[in-house]
Amino acid sequence: MNAIPPNFGSSQARSTVSASTTSMRWAALSEAAQVVAMLAGIEPERPGKDIRNFPALIRDAEPWRREMADRGCADLAAVMEPGIATLLAVNARGADCKPAALALWREFTQARCAVLALLPPAGEMGPRRYA
Repeated sequence: MNAIPPNFGSSQARSTVSASTTSMRWAALSEAAQVVAMLAGIEPERPGKDIRNFPALIRDAEPWRREMADRGCADLAAVMEPGIATLLAVNARGADCKPAALALWREFTQARCAVLALLPPAGEMGPRRYA
């Protein structure tokens, strides 16, 4: 009757680890996007408030939103890693990688928009806060 269930307390630890992983992955994706923009020959963008604050905003969202955002970031990283490696290899050989970089940039921005759409609506007073 007084035994602690095996998963007691682990959900918060798991949530913290997941939030930290998502935050680090999001930062890495933002840096990778700057590299792709440079290779595409376009001016790197200045990230908006939602992009900069995404890890903090999604951390406070419902569990299903956090899970989908984590999966979306993982999927986006899975696309960007080999894409950048290929672009750098093409560039190192002296070939023009701008068209491929521009295609990867477009894929990245579309996927990032989909991940950002998972943020809960904030309204005019900012994100929802809980006491």
